[in-house]
Amino acid sequence: MNAVSTLDLESGRSRQKLRTRDALVSAARDLVRGGAPLTVEAAAERAGISRTTAYRYFPNRRALLAAAHPETATHSLLGEDPPEDVRERLEVVIDAMTALIIETEPQLRMMLRMSLEPRAEDDEPLPLRQGRAIGWIREALVPLEGELDEEELGMLARALRAAAGIEALVWLTDVGGLSRDAARAVMRWSARALLDAALTSPPPTDR
Repeated sequence: MNAVSTLDLESGRSRQKLRTRDALVSAARDLVRGGAPLTVEAAAERAGISRTTAYRYFPNRRALLAAAHPETATHSLLGEDPPEDVRERLEVVIDAMTALIIETEPQLRMMLRMSLEPRAEDDEPLPLRQGRAIGWIREALVPLEGELDEEELGMLARALRAAAGIEALVWLTDVGGLSRDAARAVMRWSARALLDAALTSPPPTDR
């Protein structure tokens, strides 16, 4: 019988680690979708993994939630053949963003609550605070780089994110009483209105 090489053993261990991590992330997503409180212990129990092992992968629920958020690896929402017109580009991005928000609403609501909690220096930064949506929107605004300066474009991107993010959805549905379809339509309309306003009068800046 041939001896198992060190490389084979290392490869096997790496695959097992990936399976364990994936099982914890999948369990975390199931818990959030089901409305259950998310803890490392609950995810470990659901995944059939010991708590000690689970904490080696995720030291706290912030780290687990950040890993479980499905849009983490999404770098662009424009697709392979994006339009050149800024209005069309923004419509594509806001459409995709608002669809993502509805699809991942339980995770985003939990992340919104957790983002308001005090954060330790070594805590995993939550995707909600990492500016991913700003990057998506900023990419849509590239055709405006000759009309607005960098600071103005950054301010416009922030305004669009505020109008079409999870915070807007929460207010429009929970406080405003709109259905999710109506809330999504309002968010898209607000984004178009902000873009039109910026084309007429540049957004305010911190200068």
